[in-house]
This record gives sequence, structure tokens and C-alpha cells, in this order.
Amino acid sequence: MIQIKNLRKEYGNRTVLNNVSLSIEKGEIFGLLGPNGAGKTTLIRILTMLASHSGGAITINNLQLPEEARKIKSLLGCVPQHLNLDGELTAWENLELHGRLHHIPMQERRQRIDELLEYVELSDRAADMASTFSGGMKRRLMIARALMHRPKILFLDEPTVGLDPQVRRRLWDLILSLNHQGLTVLLTTHYIEEAEALCQRVAILEKGKLVITGTPADLRCKVGQYAVEWTESDGIKFRFFTVRAEAVTFMNSLDTSTTLRNTNLEDVFVELTGRKVRE
Repeated sequence: MIQIKNLRKEYGNRTVLNNVSLSIEKGEIFGLLGPNGAGKTTLIRILTMLASHSGGAITINNLQLPEEARKIKSLLGCVPQHLNLDGELTAWENLELHGRLHHIPMQERRQRIDELLEYVELSDRAADMASTFSGGMKRRLMIARALMHRPKILFLDEPTVGLDPQVRRRLWDLILSLNHQGLTVLLTTHYIEEAEALCQRVAILEKGKLVITGTPADLRCKVGQYAVEWTESDGIKFRFFTVRAEAVTFMNSLDTSTTLRNTNLEDVFVELTGRKVRE
């Protein structure tokens, strides 16, 4: 669905994306993982035509960007990181405006609005101003707005940032439901548990470079299945093991309190870059 080859983005002398190459398959949830400043949002902005790229090639659904930008735009839905609803419009009016901008005929547009408000569980708030909504409700309304024109690809840039765990999981269920209907989703996040819960594959970005790509399970195997953690005077230490028995043996050799856990994508990132994702 999306092919990216040797993508570069430069702002003056600063390189934000450095020869990034990715392939995103139709119907998958693909995650971009990395700390703030890694280049995740810049990549989304380029793919959604909010920014130009300095070099490389991009193909979306067999269409070339930027040469076939107009055709590509009709395929894309985008939920940006920052809330950008019109707070002085109702939920229904926000969707109505978006539908008009996409030239959706009135009867189809109004039917679509009712369907989407029900889908994101906001039908009872259709006549309420968006400014009165909670953060989670605003995110759900933004997702409904992005789906108005029936896109083939949905871009989600940090969709659950700042939300409490319960609301975050409700949004996860919504994203998974959309994907089960065949929608391709490109998700940026620095929440490790979010990437592991949602994504079939992830790419780890660090300082504009692609570090590694694969399924969460495959990437965890790069460091080992188990991690032993303990605390020393200069901070938390850890060591990875493929076999649980070896991890237990190592734990017993330490004269301190230890923790045995399964490894995660944060461990992969730290091993490959020496940094934490949430820095």
C-alpha cells in the first residue's frame, strides 16, 4: 500500500529523515516507534502532503507522490497529534463541514455522519459543542472526521497522547475494529504497550534513521525472551536471556533484589541505540 525508498527531509543543515526505506502492506497496522524528535511526525506530514520531502521516492497505492497528489489525497484520512476540531461547532457540524470539503452529496453525507457518530459512540452528543468534550471524546470525533470520505489509509499521529489508560484502551479497540474492516493504519507512538498491542509490524526510528523493522515478536527475539533487572547505586541494570533457566541461574548469582520479566520493544530500542524511547 505504501512504498518509501531512501526518503530524506532536510531543514537547512539539519537532516530530519535520513534515507528511510519502508514498505507498508495493505490491511496492516504499522507502527512508527521512537522518542520525540526521531522523525515520526515529519514522516506522517510528508505522506499526508503537509510537507515536501528533500529526496527519495514515495508510492501510495501505486500512485507517485507528489506527481499524483490529488488522487492520493482522496485515499488518506489523518488524525494529527494536536486536537484541531472546531470547538464552536457541534460534533455533527464538524463532520458536516468535513463532508462538504470532500464534496460528498448531501444525502450520503448526512447518512455517513449518523453512521460514524454511532460507530464512535457519540450519537448522544451530536448536538453538543466540540469544546465541551473530554480528550478521549475529541479523539474519537477526530477519527470519525478522518473516516468521513472512506479513506483506504488512516494516519494516526500519537492518537492517545495525554489520555488516561482506560480511555486509551477504548481507542485501541476502535483502531483494531477499523483494521479488521480492512483499513490500513499507520500509527506513530512512543508508548511501548500501544505498539505491542496494536501493530502487526513496527519500525524503530532514531534521529531520523531507520534502526530496524519487524514484528514485535521478531524484534524481541533480537535481545532475548527474558530480562533480569536489578538496582545498583548508579541506576537500574538489566541483562537479557533466551532461556528462562539461564535467567533464573543468573538471578540466583546476584546478591540483591531482582526482577524477571519478558522483554519488550523498549529493550530492543535501548539495546540498539543506548537510549530510551520516552526520552
